[in-house]
Amino acid sequence: MGKEVAFYYDSDEDILDISVGKPRRAVSTEISDDFFVRKDVKTHKIVGFSVLNFEKWFKGKKEERTVPISANFHLVK
Repeated sequence: MGKEVAFYYDSDEDILDISVGKPRRAVSTEISDDFFVRKDVKTHKIVGFSVLNFEKWFKGKKEERTVPISANFHLVK
């Protein structure tokens, strides 16, 4: 069975966190301005992403913002 993807937004800090599976201890690496990938400290597998200054990048914006990641998605029934 696939892992769930969870989204958490902290409006006080203006951070969007995206977790793949259950949140766990991870190391963050910046992959683009204010965009971070989180990797499991033991397996080095990607376990999530963080976007700092989320509203600055997305609120009221119509243009697309891309980051250097690739993903596969499957619908879990």
